[in-house]
Amino acid sequence: MSTLVVAVTGASGSIYAQRFLRCAAKEFERVYLMMSDQALQVWRTELDPSITQGDANPERLLGVPCANITVLDRKDYFSPPASGSFRHAGMVVIPCSMGTAGRIANGISDDLVTRAADVCLKEKRPLVLVVRETPLNLIQLRNLTQLAEAGATVMPASPGFYHRPVSIEELVDSVVARVLQHVGVDQRIVPQWQVDQSE
Repeated sequence: MSTLVVAVTGASGSIYAQRFLRCAAKEFERVYLMMSDQALQVWRTELDPSITQGDANPERLLGVPCANITVLDRKDYFSPPASGSFRHAGMVVIPCSMGTAGRIANGISDDLVTRAADVCLKEKRPLVLVVRETPLNLIQLRNLTQLAEAGATVMPASPGFYHRPVSIEELVDSVVARVLQHVGVDQRIVPQWQVDQSE
């Protein structure tokens, strides 16, 4: 299966979504993308002020050709990711707001993002939540624990430093690389720890 479902929600960290989607477009035959209104607002603030509300054109957002990315209306429950009968490699929410995490943790499927995540949990497919918040309150910690117990992978957007990053992009890529590995991609963005890359 070479289809991935990706959601971008309204947490800070649009650069994680942008760099992940660029990689995913190269690794998967098809990527289904959902973006919340708040995600576009954050994208405009952090990356590109020319992006307008409702302007979820993948090539504009990513700055590269990506004909295999299909943008879905997050209120469209008749799209493929809303059903467990639609098979795919998994779902990534990047970045994942605490509100989104809380709704998924408590089974509140109020849009396609939370419905698609709920489907992943019930069908036991990979669900990776790249949460981006600090500090975390007790309610948030309990929601994240509940998500982990339900089978989701909770992956804070917490860059590593062992590869000695020298730019923001390299820091971001250390997170993107781990996400790719968790959806089955043999990435080569960031070297694996103590592995000879010539192998």
